This record gives sequence, C-alpha cells and structure tokens, in this order.
Amino acid sequence: MASQRFVRPTFDNPFLKIEELPGDTIKRKPEPLTQANSDPNGTSLVMSKDVDLDINKKTWLRIYVPRRLITNHDQEKLPVIFYYHGGGFVFYHANSFGWDAFCQGMAENLGAMVIALEYRLAPENRLPAAYEDAMDGLYWIKSTQDELVRNYSDLSNVYLFGSSSGGNMAYHTGLSVAATTYKELEPVKIKGLILHQPYFSGKNKTESEKKLKDDQFLPSHSIDKMFELAMPRGTLDHDHEYSNPFLNGGSKHLDDMVARGFGVLVTGVSDDPLVDAARNLANFLEEKGIKTFKLFGDGYHAIELFEPSMAAVLFDATRDLISATKN
Repeated sequence: MASQRFVRPTFDNPFLKIEELPGDTIKRKPEPLTQANSDPNGTSLVMSKDVDLDINKKTWLRIYVPRRLITNHDQEKLPVIFYYHGGGFVFYHANSFGWDAFCQGMAENLGAMVIALEYRLAPENRLPAAYEDAMDGLYWIKSTQDELVRNYSDLSNVYLFGSSSGGNMAYHTGLSVAATTYKELEPVKIKGLILHQPYFSGKNKTESEKKLKDDQFLPSHSIDKMFELAMPRGTLDHDHEYSNPFLNGGSKHLDDMVARGFGVLVTGVSDDPLVDAARNLANFLEEKGIKTFKLFGDGYHAIELFEPSMAAVLFDATRDLISATKN
C-alpha cells in the first residue's frame, strides 16, 4: 500500500464500553441492518438472498451474486468466498450495514459469489461455537440444492475470508479443513485464506498493542475484554490456541495446510493495535512453508468500511491470491 494518512470517522463505538449483564450476556445497542436485495428486476449491481443454515442455532447465510450473471442468463462459474464478519466475536451480524455493503462490493469487484455467515456470538455462545458454525457453512455448500449455488458457483475454487475476529475464524476453519475434513468436503476445495487485520493476541503484548493501548477504536482493554468474553469458560489468559496462533510453536496442522497447497493473504495497517500480530503471523506462516501473501500499509482498523480506495486495494490483493491459487 502507498503511504497516506486517513482521518477516522466518529461513530458510537461498541468496543469502548462493554456492559455485561447477568446470565452470560452483554448489552448490545440497536444497529442498522440491511435487507437482502433479491428483487430480480432491481437495479443494484449485486443480488443477495438469505438462506437458513441451522434454525436451532439461529445461523444463516447471505449469498451475493453479481446481477449481470442473472440478467444475462450467464452460466459462468464463480469463485466462492465465504466471509466472516468482524466484531470481536461479540458484536455485529452478517446483515449489519457496513458488512453488507462490503460484501456487495467484493462480489461485484471480484466477480465472485460471496457467502456471508451469520454465526453465533459470544458470550452467549463461546468459542468454539463460531468455528463450528463456519464448518457447518462449508458442509451446507457441499450438499445444498440452492439454485444460485448450483448454477453459478465453482466449488473447486473456494476461499475463506475474514475481517478482524472473522480473520481469526478463517484461520482456525482453514486449519480444521486441512487437518481432517478436506476429503469429506469434496467437491468443495478450499484454495486459500484471506486474514484481514486478524484478531489475535497473547499474554505478552506486542509493541503495536503497547503503543496503541489507548486507540480510540480498539483499545487494549477492549481487546482483552472481548477475548475474555469469547474464550471457553475457565480460560486463564490469552495464551490459548484460539487467541494465540504462536502457542507451542503453532498448530500441528500447519503442515496439513502446506500439503493442501493453501495460499494465505495476511493484511495489516500501521495504526491498528493488531498489526504486529498480523505481521508476525505472516512471517510465521511463510517460515512454515505456506504460500504467503502480505498486504501492509497505513490506516486504522476496519478502514475498508470507510475508505473505498482501501477496500479496492484489498480486493486487488484478493484477486491476486485467487489468480495464484485457482489451479
């Protein structure tokens, strides 16, 4: 990324003050949610629709497809991007305004089918619940008879893309797929992961976490609190495999990821407390022999939701990953 400075937007930030309530829950303020845009006669560039994943878990998926394929009756097969939204595992939804707009832009710019997962949130559903929901989504696409998926998806060309805590989810889901379920998912084939500003932290803080401990968007105490709310009960600190990918030398399943030929894009920005963890992870994966792509530059956490130029840079890097790994 080219060096440039950005002014952060001001908005009601839920990360700054988390109000815990009895019964292992938190107070969440109402937020703008976006309806799926499934009108076949609409003028939007992207069509979307919602489908149930597991009604008992209240999980579901929003599928995005470029409208040009539908209106032109094109049978082009698209790469599939499973998208996991951010929010520290405790906030936001697949249909939150910002994430929905981002997924629409990704589908149109990349010419891809994007499938956003509505997963269970913590603390009501602590990890590994969100990871389990991510795997449920992959098994769904393997067996679904949904017409959009049947007609337009290339199931041999699937990528896991996550922002912040969603990046954490993409990483752990990728490990699970590489380790035990790769054959079980056929014809679905995972080709790569996009870990965008991934949400990782250990007991020992990185230099960027220390330097930006009072960050107005993602201060240190919020990082700690959201991990505390998301971790399994009884977890003593952040040195847990879910939050610290370097623990005990990293997952034994990284070798499986190498064997599967996964490509991994890791991103980070200068004014994000998580940037050092992201940079360390990119270097770590590269040392393990994984085909690693890096995108680092200036900006703040979740900048792509507010700066279209930065979303475009991220889409370009994702396109490069897809081109490098699709065969």
